[in-house]
Amino acid sequence: MIGHNNGPTMEAGFAFRRHAWSKARKDLLPTLPIEILRRRVARAKTLGLPYKTYASVRAASGHDVVAFLFSNNALHMLRRGDRPDAQRAAQLAKATPIALAHPPFTGDDLPFEITAKAPGLTQSWAATRTALRIPILSANIPRNGVLVIAETPLEAEWCATARLAGTIPAKCLDLST
Repeated sequence: MIGHNNGPTMEAGFAFRRHAWSKARKDLLPTLPIEILRRRVARAKTLGLPYKTYASVRAASGHDVVAFLFSNNALHMLRRGDRPDAQRAAQLAKATPIALAHPPFTGDDLPFEITAKAPGLTQSWAATRTALRIPILSANIPRNGVLVIAETPLEAEWCATARLAGTIPAKCLDLST
């Protein structure tokens, strides 16, 4: 059946299936020792992410956030001659930053080591996926540890296109740390 998530049905035996699903879910999400929880809270703070966001990305991907993928839009660099927001650039550098340049910018215009050309609007999904994965693979970074910092709806789709860890809006970064 289209759209069915194969969850428990309402047929006979529903109570047992609900119990089994609840137990399996509880076993899947064990209680973390306090030391690990403290370390993860500190890591989220270091990255400038709310803990809830960090924990959600970590739970979904199964890996720590090791890199941020963003475009010049996330740095608020929209025209030639614009300078990156220093506070935002410093925040994005707390994990391995991967910067993508939309025209008229080139990778050389962005103040990071790993840069590339951002995928174009008219590129196919396959070409977009390849353009996103090249800088990640060349830096030997696991895709499931890369968090997309999206300033536009198009950039928010990069996560699904390249199968990355997750996406957060650029405004969600905590620039106070």
